[in-house]
Amino acid sequence: MRDINILVINPGSTSTKIAVYEDVRCIFLKTLRHSKEELDQYKTVTEQYEFRKNAILEELKADRIDLNNMAAIIGRGGLTYPLESGVYEINERMVEHCKVGISGMHASNLGSMIAYELAQEIPNAMALTADPVVTDEMNDIARVSGHPNFERRSIFHALNQKAVARQHAAKLGRLYSDMNLIVVHLGGGVSIGAHNNGRVIDANNALDGEGPFSPERSGTLPAGQLVDMCFSNKYTKDEIKKMITGEAGFVAYLGTNDARDVEMAVNEGDERAIFYHNAMAYQVSKAIGEMATVLKGRVDGILITGGMAYDKTLMSLIRERVDFISQVYIYPGQDEMKALAMNALNVVRGEAKVRVYSR
Repeated sequence: MRDINILVINPGSTSTKIAVYEDVRCIFLKTLRHSKEELDQYKTVTEQYEFRKNAILEELKADRIDLNNMAAIIGRGGLTYPLESGVYEINERMVEHCKVGISGMHASNLGSMIAYELAQEIPNAMALTADPVVTDEMNDIARVSGHPNFERRSIFHALNQKAVARQHAAKLGRLYSDMNLIVVHLGGGVSIGAHNNGRVIDANNALDGEGPFSPERSGTLPAGQLVDMCFSNKYTKDEIKKMITGEAGFVAYLGTNDARDVEMAVNEGDERAIFYHNAMAYQVSKAIGEMATVLKGRVDGILITGGMAYDKTLMSLIRERVDFISQVYIYPGQDEMKALAMNALNVVRGEAKVRVYSR
């Protein structure tokens, strides 16, 4: 039986990961890193499209990867309308909604766009996405913001959070659907989700201003001060938006969006880096505490994943604040590439249902 080849595309805020799977085996994996200077040339995420697509094609060509052998191309899902968890076939409507940012702008919007265009060039190849960042399983009470003109939205690292949660449950010989977990994704954005019996019933909006700050996002800001700034006539709307996403967090405090640079500065004794490094750990720990109350204190484990989970000092700072809630498990990096590939493989094999985006 011929192997099924899957191309996986995962654009993040500061990198683009690509992988090729032959059935369940990863035969190619590469992370293309994008500096702040490179990305600053583009005013919007959508404008990065050609840059990111060409970077992918050049890397595949250099490694002699033949796109014509792909049965499916699966991209990390973007900010479409809210969706149920599952695998979706990318169509023109989804691509258009990603282009305009119908629910916001994020690098993951490019995943669906690039996967769709590349698949169009390959006979019979499917363009897919799975568990996009707008996966919505929130309880209605979690949507309440404090004013009827505003509603909390589910935008978080659904793909990685669910993949790590399932992996953790399997490791313990348990079912994800029978566990209460707090899952923390620490990457270009930071999201903390309360997983209740297989559903993420609450999570911070990791994109546009909620929860802890991250390498390039502000997280929650003081609302009154933000309103005053908006009406000060000192800043444009775009400038303020960038203060929330893109030029906030470590970028604003320390001038870098690379958490590895901050970790290195901390290890070298840089007092300013140490202070804001500690502040991030403090904010992440507070958010974990919030999700513990969502689960009414019945927490089977706290899982920390993402690129910053490699930072042992950061992990120690968080652990010492939250391990009274439940045992902390560290899963450095992310399982998003494998999760995407396995979702695509199951669809190509006919073992999983593919959903249609029709919003």
